[in-house]
Amino acid sequence: MCEPTPDYGNWVSKRLLCVCGLMSALLVGLSLVHPVFIIGVAFFLLSFVYFLYARFKFSPQGGNVQTRLRDLVLDHLEWDGDGTALDIGCGNAPLAINLAQKYPQAQVIGIDCWGAEWDYSQEACQKNARAAGIADRTTFQKASAAALPFDDGLFDAAVSNFVFHEVRDAKDKQDVIREALRVVRKGGKFAFQDLFLVKRFYGQVDDLLETIRSWGVEDVHFCDTSHADFVSRPLRLPFMVGSTGIIYGTR
Repeated sequence: MCEPTPDYGNWVSKRLLCVCGLMSALLVGLSLVHPVFIIGVAFFLLSFVYFLYARFKFSPQGGNVQTRLRDLVLDHLEWDGDGTALDIGCGNAPLAINLAQKYPQAQVIGIDCWGAEWDYSQEACQKNARAAGIADRTTFQKASAAALPFDDGLFDAAVSNFVFHEVRDAKDKQDVIREALRVVRKGGKFAFQDLFLVKRFYGQVDDLLETIRSWGVEDVHFCDTSHADFVSRPLRLPFMVGSTGIIYGTR
């Protein structure tokens, strides 16, 4: 019998592809009544083709871009693995599991809202942790990144990957960063990847770093990951991964 393997899903969901495909088909029918609907057909058909391409590139068969971007987070986490780490917005737990695998002595907690629009769940996290053989060192719970249910300075390290901009119960996305840092102990490590180059979310990067320092953070740096050599040009559109970067350092 084959051993179970973790299933982390894909950032481009099947639901999104279905919506684009169904809208294309619907508008094709309507265009027979009025040609103006041809514009809609073109839009949804192009969207379907683009997202199908992105889904393929994110997958292991198409270059594993999704995994390679996630690996950059751990590459920038300058931690010794001693203690407890938090993964904020864990999805199906790929980053939490990789963190536990990289640091065999660490305990890892993952939190997420697991909304209906994503193909993720707490059950999937637990199943993936068992398949990876680290279920005894990982726990998962439902929570919002805007109001983490943990005491100040509880964690020795914190990570997050493409989550902060999605936190709908935080109007100011900088507040999500501050909340993430709140639960990291003084001297603890952090690495967060998100759309940090989108000014309407975070402002200018230099200003954002200065703001973070004003919170009493010991050391903080920024790395632009939007033009990593494994990210193809079509994926560098602003709404995909063309505005990404990692904020990392020591609390």
